[in-house]
Amino acid sequence: QVQLVESGGGLVQPGGSLKLSCAASVNGFSARPMAWYRQVSGKQVEKVAQISFTKNTYVEDFAEGRFTISRDNAKNALYLQMNDLKPEDTAVYFCNLDPPADWGQGTQVTVSS
Repeated sequence: QVQLVESGGGLVQPGGSLKLSCAASVNGFSARPMAWYRQVSGKQVEKVAQISFTKNTYVEDFAEGRFTISRDNAKNALYLQMNDLKPEDTAVYFCNLDPPADWGQGTQVTVSS
């Protein structure tokens, strides 16, 4: 069973920063690859960044140099630090396994002046 609770979203101006957090109730969390995903209104879910159980990371091109994914296995937590946010980053952000299992509620990120 997978339970995921995302938090940290909000309204931010272009160029601003946010740090998203995910509290994960996942069996064997420390051994599972995880990822952040997002869904822009009216579009399909897309992956933003992924992190292996050994903490190797990969960030999609649109987030390269701006977003950083990290995890704290002791806390069963996943994070996404987002800098230099752009209006096109506006979306609902989700954490999940990689590949994904059951989805949580996500957290809304709105980038607007």
